[in-house]
Amino acid sequence: MVKSLSGEMPFLEHLEELRWRVIKSVVAVVLCAVPCGIFWKRIFDIIMIYPLRFADPKPKLIYTSPAESIILSIKIALASGILLSVPLIFYQLWKFVSPGLYGKEKKVVFPVVIVSTLFFMAGVTFSYFTFPFLMKFLTSFAADRLDPFFKAGDYFGFLLKISLSFGVVFELPVISYVLARLGLITAGFLMKNFRYALLGIFVLAAVLTPPDILSQLMLALPLIFLYGVSVVVAYFASKEKKTS
Repeated sequence: MVKSLSGEMPFLEHLEELRWRVIKSVVAVVLCAVPCGIFWKRIFDIIMIYPLRFADPKPKLIYTSPAESIILSIKIALASGILLSVPLIFYQLWKFVSPGLYGKEKKVVFPVVIVSTLFFMAGVTFSYFTFPFLMKFLTSFAADRLDPFFKAGDYFGFLLKISLSFGVVFELPVISYVLARLGLITAGFLMKNFRYALLGIFVLAAVLTPPDILSQLMLALPLIFLYGVSVVVAYFASKEKKTS
């Protein structure tokens, strides 16, 4: 059950708590980004060259302004810093939510942080290993008419958007567990509304991915599977709540 925050913590104190949680998360990102900035070229090879290994013709990465390579190195450092600090970011998020929970629900905060991190990284990893197939499709689509020259900053933004999208959507079972523990959803509710969820999944996939069917299916199919997992998770979470 969720407790009324007004009875536990004044609104301004709650905002102050949020501010410090955000500050701690930002500090963690910056601290993790510093070493990533030092080795940004190695990270560049890992995250930007690997997805092109099946591409035919092989794209040429370019930049079109004098400072773009420096800006790209900063973006790579910050993105890598975010990935490295994901456990602490989730910890700050769930600690911010925990004052509104009862004692029994608070006990699951730390396990939820661990599982949230694992699912997020699983989503990013899944996208990383499917990138080569996506890039092969995209580069070969007009191979007989157009030569691929990718602006490095735009290409990195493309990879980052899809990676973070997968990381977020892979949190669906975790969110379902928490909501079921709070009594806000049940497995029956998720099954009853599957048709609406299916529509929402394809709309979300269309918004988060490039306008091609392969990219959309690449996100939509795992989401459908994760929705099924969420039904099972919600069922056991509801039973766990009743017996606790």
